[in-house]
Amino acid sequence: MKISKSTFYSFLLGFALLSQLYVASFKIAIFLQILVLAIYFVFEKAMISKRLLFSMYPLLVIFLIGFVGFLVSSYSTFNLIKDILHFIKPLLAILIGFLFVKKIGGLKELAHTIVYTGLISSIIHFYIILFVSGFSSVTEVREFSRDNFLELFALFFLVYYKKFNKELLFSSNLKHNLVSCLLFISCLLYFSRTMIVVAIILALTLHGYTIITRKALKGIGFFIIAIALFYTYLFSVKIDRKKPGLESFLYKVKNAPSEIFKTKIDRENHKDLWDHWRGYEAARAFDLMNDHPSSYIFGTGHGSLVNLKFFAPLTENYKDKGIKFISELHNGYVYILYKTGFIGLLAYLLFLWKLYRRVYGERIMTTYFVSGIALAFFFTTLTITGIYNPRDIMAFLLGAFLYFEFNQQPKSL
Repeated sequence: MKISKSTFYSFLLGFALLSQLYVASFKIAIFLQILVLAIYFVFEKAMISKRLLFSMYPLLVIFLIGFVGFLVSSYSTFNLIKDILHFIKPLLAILIGFLFVKKIGGLKELAHTIVYTGLISSIIHFYIILFVSGFSSVTEVREFSRDNFLELFALFFLVYYKKFNKELLFSSNLKHNLVSCLLFISCLLYFSRTMIVVAIILALTLHGYTIITRKALKGIGFFIIAIALFYTYLFSVKIDRKKPGLESFLYKVKNAPSEIFKTKIDRENHKDLWDHWRGYEAARAFDLMNDHPSSYIFGTGHGSLVNLKFFAPLTENYKDKGIKFISELHNGYVYILYKTGFIGLLAYLLFLWKLYRRVYGERIMTTYFVSGIALAFFFTTLTITGIYNPRDIMAFLLGAFLYFEFNQQPKSL
């Protein structure tokens, strides 16, 4: 049986997305992405859009700047390669998304690929919940299943495809509703604060509220008031961090702001340390940079590590005494600053700004998605390293959406 080119590249893109989520080794996942990209270049002409390269150049600057600090300090080859893979990952992902969607076909074909791959991921998630975690508590579920933006984007494709393209993604209403229901329930069961915020960002973007107008400012103001009232309630009631279920999740939501921004932490107080781990990582990075002020310009470079000053139990092997030096940080802004200095950080902010501004252009579905991804990265960079997160799949989708925006194939709203 002959397989069409569209089906073949849909399968490869789905494989790349699922491997990014479920292959435990980051290095193996990168190898698989290089492999699928190599397959493309074997069978297809290597034509890369100049507009794509122009969109990606801030990420290229960040990648290259990281070598300055390495040349000055000469870190171990192992840590150098590890950082190179981390900083090249989003470039590979954007390139795969852009090139593969050219062969997959139109927006509808891409949407089917994302939705079916997201559906496979949701089935895996349900299996993990029922047969691995036992669904005994929110903590147990979270231990075996983290954020999943593939399923979230699949759900948004189903919901908003009709709004922009005046037709359902599936001809059968029953199929459309069933898949939507499965994806929605699966997304909820991740109990992810980050997924909730990204969902709100995407919804606001797709409804045009991120275009700065009087209407948008009113909507944003209402949203800020709602969040303020919600946190007023959370801080007015006692929430036990050890209780299972919804209360445990609400404690994490309540703790989220201080977890990121609090930096004065008592390392001997384990509750204080683990509740504000992101802040502790950032504080240690700044302490090390203060010892070498020149690092604020070019960063400490690829291969550099952050000294935690104690052995943290960050491995799953109970026999390990812990990890004292770490390469990655949860706060992506501090991570980029530490590795590449203010030059790299400004390049990253420029990258996000250039993507966000596309919402002011032609009002097509993929343009809104590009801008929404920029705002999502603006938030997730603060909490889970953004585009440099080892499990990030939004960069793949960004590459695909940029292809449609450049070629203006989708129908306008």
